[in-house]
Amino acid sequence: MITILNDNFTELNQFLHEKSFSKIFILVDENTHEYCLPVLLGNMETDLGFEILEIEAGEEMKNIQTANQLWEILTEMQADRKALVINLGGGVITDMGGFVASTYKRGIQFINIPTTLLSMCDASIGGKTGIDLMHYKNMVGTFAFPEQIFIYPKFLETLPFKELRSGFAEMLKHGLIADRAHWDQLIQIHKLDVEAVIPHIQTSMNIKQEVVEKDFHEKNIRKTLNFGHTIGHAVESLCLQQGNPILHGEAVAMGMICEAHLGYLENLISEEDSQRIIENIQRYYPYLDISDFKDDDITALLLNDKKNTDSKINFSLLSEIGKCTYDYQCSQKNILESLHFYRKLNDA
Repeated sequence: MITILNDNFTELNQFLHEKSFSKIFILVDENTHEYCLPVLLGNMETDLGFEILEIEAGEEMKNIQTANQLWEILTEMQADRKALVINLGGGVITDMGGFVASTYKRGIQFINIPTTLLSMCDASIGGKTGIDLMHYKNMVGTFAFPEQIFIYPKFLETLPFKELRSGFAEMLKHGLIADRAHWDQLIQIHKLDVEAVIPHIQTSMNIKQEVVEKDFHEKNIRKTLNFGHTIGHAVESLCLQQGNPILHGEAVAMGMICEAHLGYLENLISEEDSQRIIENIQRYYPYLDISDFKDDDITALLLNDKKNTDSKINFSLLSEIGKCTYDYQCSQKNILESLHFYRKLNDA
């Protein structure tokens, strides 16, 4: 399902040749339209007609209004059930494009060509599609696998540093929940750049893929992939609500710090492991100011997290570096203490 493309995109062209699609629709945002679409079109060999669908860049575009516009365009262009959607972009594009394709006419085929580190290692893999509802992250979506995922690592060279760093957070998470050796290798990276990251992408993708194959519909072990996301998503949602969106990886890094400390408070991991995790994450990520957010604001969003049952907040927390528990319910006192702990880091 995951294929690394060569410079001629031979594998993609073979895929297009072997399948009997009626038409191709390529979904991009304004950034991938400028930096990545010319590379794709310059190497794509097909006799099929194709259309370019462009949306504005940014998490704030991942909503039902944008989805509705895309459904209407597909309808106006007479896309049938044999059409193919190519999602060329980061997590917003693969989430949005997968959702639109998996619901249009009850589902048409789509492939993902992720262009950011975040989407290569996380968002494009696993068959989760979705859009945000109001300021709630990924509240509406489907489970739908793409036909294929094609990775072209050179697209990473088009990224601003902040986007590269954002994706690196998910790679760190993969090591923390499932592979200590991967974590140990990643924290040896002293200068975070494309050259340093590329050798580790395949391992990170494999971790995500293996977890998903064991639990596609997130009934058990797939929940471990949410480490750092319970608190991280709440903060990301509040920033989006304020009209000041932050990158997903920035929120996840902050969430992993809080939830690593929360694991210590709940006696799941040692203080030494918790501190080691926190100090290494701090090496790569600046402090995220959450001073404007009240505890009640964050707690309200935690209570609406998708993983919850019976109005109880379910966390995925580390039991050691490389292993993770799920459906863990923490005391309210410790949840708040983890937030206070993070706020105090700015004073250190």
